[in-house]
Amino acid sequence: MKFDVTSSDLQSEARCGIIHTNHGDIHTPIFMPVGTVGSVKGVYHKSLKEDIGAEIILGNTYHLYLRPGLDILRKAGGLHKFESWDRPILTDSGGFQIFSLTPIRKLTPEGCTFASHIDGSRHIFTPENNVDTQRTIGADIMMALDECCPGDADYSYAKKSLSLTNAWLDRFAKRFSETEPLYGYGQTYFPIIQGCVYPDLRREAVDHVLGLDPSGVAVGGLAVGEPTEKMYEMLELVCPLVPKDKPRYLMGVGTPANILEGIARGIDMFDCVMPTRNGRNGMLFTWNGIMNMRNKKWESDFSELDPEGTSFVDRTYSKAYLRHLFVAGEMFAAMIASEHNLAFYLDLVRKARLHIAEGDFCSWKDAAVRKLVQRM
Repeated sequence: MKFDVTSSDLQSEARCGIIHTNHGDIHTPIFMPVGTVGSVKGVYHKSLKEDIGAEIILGNTYHLYLRPGLDILRKAGGLHKFESWDRPILTDSGGFQIFSLTPIRKLTPEGCTFASHIDGSRHIFTPENNVDTQRTIGADIMMALDECCPGDADYSYAKKSLSLTNAWLDRFAKRFSETEPLYGYGQTYFPIIQGCVYPDLRREAVDHVLGLDPSGVAVGGLAVGEPTEKMYEMLELVCPLVPKDKPRYLMGVGTPANILEGIARGIDMFDCVMPTRNGRNGMLFTWNGIMNMRNKKWESDFSELDPEGTSFVDRTYSKAYLRHLFVAGEMFAAMIASEHNLAFYLDLVRKARLHIAEGDFCSWKDAAVRKLVQRM
């Protein structure tokens, strides 16, 4: 993997770049749709490519490890072939899912023992077998195994958690260096900068990950319960410490406003389930604010979903029709809303790239945020 910075904003830390992978280029800042179990829920790959413009999607190590399992993925030739996606894929390590989905788990220096949310069976992720698992899945970019520290953790817990994450990282990096890709194309990994909301721990985490000279870095443990202001404060601390030739990925974030504010602070890559999850529940993100499609006010509104939107569904379906589908419980409603929201998020980062290159990103961002947070 190679990363080139192509332009930078003079009034903020925002920048544009290109990540080069064997499955294609990724233009940053970028939003990555989440394809947890080998699909972006309710969206055809043709739509992801041609209408939404997704350049990279995610897969989830925890879920794919449990189902369909590594034997099936290996026989298929990796996740790209299994799900018929020929563009880049990023996989997380599964650490956040263990943190959020499994009430029965135990962290030790060896690794993390957990119970499957599907059938209760016991499993363990170690840094070593996590590398092997992600090699089998075959993602272009792999995340190192970490503990996702809660956003409201006290200093003592956060310090112990970071120590464990750093120790696991060293073992993950060693195993990565001792193994090879399985499917004939290159893979890289990003270590995850943890440290909760404590500046000295975040600095310690940055020093540790940069000591391994990774291709890029991820910032984890944010948007997990801490105030939004603290998240921005941690980004303002971390991003300037990371060399400019390494892409920075903010994991699991977030709202359109979060993304623009993250870009302004130097983040290059984002992912979040919000566009699809909220879309399935009737929430649409638009250039004029947020719409609840179940509201009666849309019942006789035959205008386009988003006059400023760029997707096929924006140009084709009316607010009244989509409201009808949600009220009727029709699954097509979730498909339309998911496609719209993902197209909006990709349009958001495309416009951000345009304004960074044109030199007016900050003024555009401030005006856009004021509109994006409104409830219509």
